[in-house]
Amino acid sequence: MARKGRWGTMLEVHLDSWLREFGPRGSEKMAADSVDHLIDALEQKYPRLRFKLRDETGKLRRYVRVFVDGEDVSGTTGGTTALSGSETIDILHSIAGG
Repeated sequence: MARKGRWGTMLEVHLDSWLREFGPRGSEKMAADSVDHLIDALEQKYPRLRFKLRDETGKLRRYVRVFVDGEDVSGTTGGTTALSGSETIDILHSIAGG
């Protein structure tokens, strides 16, 4: 039986290697009903993540990619993406250079 949290069934969350410096070292089980609520929960548990994923206005940073079951939602529904609790969430920090 799946564990339930504040917002329902626990999601499996993975951060890329750069973001792990500020958050969980491996996968994390968290409950949330949207990507925004998931990031809220991550920032509450790991305060060093604050402003790494979202800007000062609360929007996802343009170099952060959020994948819900392998689908990039960063450029579409972003933080408002609804989560049912059975998804796997991958959060990646894009690196650009020149």
